[in-house]
Amino acid sequence: MTETAALNAENTGVSRQDLRGAMFASIVGNILEWYDFFIYGTASALVFGTLFFPVGEDPLINTLVAFVGYSVGFFARPLGGLIFGHVGDRFGRKAALVWTLTIMGFATFCMGLLPTYHDVGMLAPVLLVSLRVVQGIATGGEWGGGVLMATENAPASRRGFFGAWTQSGIGIGFVLASSAFLLAQKLPKEDFMDWGWRVPFLASVVIFAVGLIIRYRLKESRDFRVAEEDKAVSKSPVLDLIRSNPRVLLLGVGVRLAEQGGSHLMITFSVAYAQFIKAPVDVVLTAIMIAMVCDSLMMPVFGALSDRIGRHGIYAFGAITLALFAYPFFLMLGSGSTVLIMAAIILGNAICHAAMVGVQPALFTDLFSTRIRYSGLSIVHEVSSIIVGAAPLIATALFRAYHSPVPLAIYMAVLCTISAVSVLLLRNDRNVGAN
Repeated sequence: MTETAALNAENTGVSRQDLRGAMFASIVGNILEWYDFFIYGTASALVFGTLFFPVGEDPLINTLVAFVGYSVGFFARPLGGLIFGHVGDRFGRKAALVWTLTIMGFATFCMGLLPTYHDVGMLAPVLLVSLRVVQGIATGGEWGGGVLMATENAPASRRGFFGAWTQSGIGIGFVLASSAFLLAQKLPKEDFMDWGWRVPFLASVVIFAVGLIIRYRLKESRDFRVAEEDKAVSKSPVLDLIRSNPRVLLLGVGVRLAEQGGSHLMITFSVAYAQFIKAPVDVVLTAIMIAMVCDSLMMPVFGALSDRIGRHGIYAFGAITLALFAYPFFLMLGSGSTVLIMAAIILGNAICHAAMVGVQPALFTDLFSTRIRYSGLSIVHEVSSIIVGAAPLIATALFRAYHSPVPLAIYMAVLCTISAVSVLLLRNDRNVGAN
């Protein structure tokens, strides 16, 4: 964040200190959300199939079942979006964000304490999936509020830039998660499978504690304070949203498929894919770590660019380039070359994904009026999560059926095409819920 950009905040009635505080709170929450997401996804690919879902001798089947548990959390996220979207639009962004962070941190920490299938039988996967549902509910309310604390405090002409910074927590969260698993994997295999895998889950308590302290000290967003002063706060934001914005909600869901689905396939599934094709998992994890740093650095670049030339075209660029890159991506992963594996993951994330996710906060903020904005962002974000939350599961099933990267590439390209068409159709929709 530049000093000039921070100074621009003064023209909005928000001090530099408050804007920086809102940005930091958003980023820390995003770090915890994605740290939780990545450690669960990585554990599903590496250990959960063996420790919690040992249904057969075929490791592909065990991983497939573990990804079912992984996908369950995404079905809980819309419920969280509805609950905390209502809280955020009715009572304030800050109240919702304190609750989401508390619940999410608790669920993740408890996962690290669970007994395995060997210890308690079927109770183990039941407890794991139950905590995954709790985690999903909290996550469903987190993203929209975190984004709004930044975009609603930023100058309207700089929403793209400031909103993109909130997404940088994705890269930081992944780097922390990958570092934790890379270090844990240095242990002897028996120790890693016995207790080492638990450490990344238990360590989340540090991020949670820091984030909670920051959020308790946070001021409410400027736009929501104005809505309260004008008595423009909706008593039934979800109902108002559905009545006034059905087309925008539908297209918004379509817009997110490429970004979310692409992320699942290029990050979570790629770890499992590397194991299936005997590619070096440590190289893939290292490549993803580097890619996520590059991704985080490029997000504000695309966000700032969207303030100048428009959000829709940049988002469409990210979706279209990812569709074209889908088949080369899987070929490069299967090449066995460290350089090509690194290049595939870095290019896919730092260019294609960053162009979409960096623009997304401002793009969606612009679509909804303040009184229904938290609900609008949350529902769009989380309904799309249901659709593509099973992407690693679908990709694993496709690979098991065909043992070829072609169906995987087609699946990714279809998601990207839907997103590109949806975002272009949204060009004429801006704050349509303002009535």
